[in-house]
Amino acid sequence: MKPIKIALIGLDTSHSVEFPRRMQAPDCKPELKVDGLQAVSCLSFLTPFTNEDVLKTRREQLEAWGVRVTESFDEAVADCDAIMIEINDPALHAEYFEKCAALGKPIFLDKPLADSYAHGQAIVTRAGQLNVPVMSASSLRFSAALQQACLAVPKPDETIVYGPLGIPAAGEGLVWYGVHCFEMLERAMGRGALQVDARRDASGVVTIVSYPDSRRGIVALTVGNYAYGGSLRQKGEVRPFQVDSAQIYTEELRVIKEFFLTGQAPLTLEDSLEVMRLLDAAVVSSHSGQPVVFA
Repeated sequence: MKPIKIALIGLDTSHSVEFPRRMQAPDCKPELKVDGLQAVSCLSFLTPFTNEDVLKTRREQLEAWGVRVTESFDEAVADCDAIMIEINDPALHAEYFEKCAALGKPIFLDKPLADSYAHGQAIVTRAGQLNVPVMSASSLRFSAALQQACLAVPKPDETIVYGPLGIPAAGEGLVWYGVHCFEMLERAMGRGALQVDARRDASGVVTIVSYPDSRRGIVALTVGNYAYGGSLRQKGEVRPFQVDSAQIYTEELRVIKEFFLTGQAPLTLEDSLEVMRLLDAAVVSSHSGQPVVFA
């Protein structure tokens, strides 16, 4: 079977290198390799999240693996079966999604869905209008340790997740990097949050998310601490988990491959939009000092 030919849109993120590494790098470790995918092209352009030196280094690496790097959108998407939008700056997601969606090919839109809930809604609406298969998620959602915890405690009364609060080159760090932990929370708790109450301090942001039936989620984001994990609790049972960061790109890429093959993803765009709703509310609450209650 011929590999699925992938066009990468964006080179301002390490993901634009890490995903192709697992597809086709000759020296990729066997346990990290995902067969059946081939990155054939990459659209390169500057954003606040990179510079010319970084783009040059990444371009040279991709070209060594047989990826054609171009600054022409039309050339980047000319010979592909599917698209991965790998743009670190979420403020550009809606613009490039519109360009890619018009092609009618399946799209993986890397985290976060957008830079705001409103722009996320626009993406979801447009995907529905064009009937384009779209998947958007953080790799943390697919961590094997989290998946096992969710199987053990399928409807937790309380979920606690922790991870870093990144400092972005532009935009809101709670959205740009907090998305990882909020994805883990949504995976464990599902949709339907009632209220978001976030507090900033010198270490980062702590958010309490309230759900029906007095269920609760807690997201602790700490500047400079890049460990991910948490625990799920239900009626006296606690299942802690710690993410193996060495595996998460491979774990996600396997899911992406299945999505490209079938058009089916283990989460919906409504799940991704729920994450954006939580992130937006956490930003508002963390600045106002007041909880955000959903109607």
